[in-house]
Amino acid sequence: MSAPVYLFTGPEFGERNAQVDSVKKALKKKYGSSDDFLFYASDVKISDIVTQLRTDSLFIPATCIVLRQAELIKKKEDIEMIGEWVASVTPDKKNGTPKDSSVLILVSDENSVDSKLEKLVPKENKKLFFEMFEDKKEEWLQSFFRKNGLSITGEAVDLILDMVENNTEAMRSECSRFFVCFPKGHSVTAQDVEQILAHNREESAFTLFDSMTDSSVEPNRRFENSLLILQKILLSKGSNSVMLLAGLTSCFRRLSTWHTVHFENPYPDDFVLRTNGFAGKLVRAQYSKAARIWNFAQVTSILALLSETDMLIRSTGNNLQTTYLYLLLYEIIIKKGVSCSKYETDF
Repeated sequence: MSAPVYLFTGPEFGERNAQVDSVKKALKKKYGSSDDFLFYASDVKISDIVTQLRTDSLFIPATCIVLRQAELIKKKEDIEMIGEWVASVTPDKKNGTPKDSSVLILVSDENSVDSKLEKLVPKENKKLFFEMFEDKKEEWLQSFFRKNGLSITGEAVDLILDMVENNTEAMRSECSRFFVCFPKGHSVTAQDVEQILAHNREESAFTLFDSMTDSSVEPNRRFENSLLILQKILLSKGSNSVMLLAGLTSCFRRLSTWHTVHFENPYPDDFVLRTNGFAGKLVRAQYSKAARIWNFAQVTSILALLSETDMLIRSTGNNLQTTYLYLLLYEIIIKKGVSCSKYETDF
């Protein structure tokens, strides 16, 4: 038995989130019920997380905390606090089997976190979820449709992989529409994919990023197109600016990784790209285009702007969120990461 702390990293959101759910289910099965919490490292104190892990509930026998953005945990005192809690719940000959009803799950879209933090997690409780290889994505899609009573042509599979963010969570969400639109036994064709996905596609942080990286048009046109997508997102049911910013931040962090990989080797091989989360042809083409628009220094500035906008919206509420988000897109697309210090007449 190991300490109840887990670390799940990598860009394959679907399998990673399924693993998080598996840990939660195991905890509920053992204790009957649990208090589940989700926090982001950017807006919570680690001391509060540890306090909550150490505090027993009067009514609920177990606690599960999922802490996202674990790559941001770098302060020595924060890592030491987590380390002290881990030590207190680690089984040994002297202490026997300590209480394991409080569980901490560290999650990151990045491939790794601070090495000192990673060392606190037992080997068997760590897993890196790489983006699937292209052939595995094809197999996954074929299987997903088959399990839901439909078949799908190879041409339709290729089109889906070109249109949908390449992780199983996004593919599951987008492809679930087909099971509502077609009867059991139907064979999904490329024409069906065009009809269901292209004409009824929901906008998200990832489609917004795709528009922002469209180097086939001038920056002003990219800005206009991106504003239209942003407006659709904000008008959609259940829109959440915090999640939108988190999605964009994830995209620009991946772009930062792309620059780092190519700085070390201008022509990285297939294995290097795959291990850094760039498995598919579509995602490689997208980040190659993005890298020609924003250099490494500009990406660093953009990440700072995203963080600043996130804090502004959290502190001021939703009244000004649209203004802040419009300004953010202007600073990213037109000014390439330079903050607007004064009113600009061409805005």
